[in-house]
Amino acid sequence: MFRKKQRLSYDKENLTPVIRASICNGEQVAGFEDSRTGKFTEIMLIRGDRDLREFTEMYGISVSEIKKKY
Repeated sequence: MFRKKQRLSYDKENLTPVIRASICNGEQVAGFEDSRTGKFTEIMLIRGDRDLREFTEMYGISVSEIKKKY
């Protein structure tokens, strides 16, 4: 029932944590952008502060490290 949350890893040299936000409807998606190719990989939908906190805890990053793109 209560499982220990697993911390996932990512390639910190080539991937940048990013939140893509829609200008039209405000939808936000968290993921990683490849700095070499610019390709964005979606990880999860951000519906509020709880989802954002879950994303940062999953990957061990702080909110200040996440870029926001519109």
